[in-house]
Amino acid sequence: MSAYLDRMRRFLASEDGPTAVEYAVMLALIVVVCVGILQSLGTTISGTFSSVQSAVSS
Repeated sequence: MSAYLDRMRRFLASEDGPTAVEYAVMLALIVVVCVGILQSLGTTISGTFSSVQSAVSS
């Protein structure tokens, strides 16, 4: 149990923790932007696929 506590203390004292948090925030922002772009383009892409499907079906 003390080995676990020692690892936890080293993790909290090290500078790697804030760096990991910064990367997580950047990743979250990238995901939010990607979801926003996909939502705004979703209807356009859906219309395109419908056109292609009807052209292939004919």
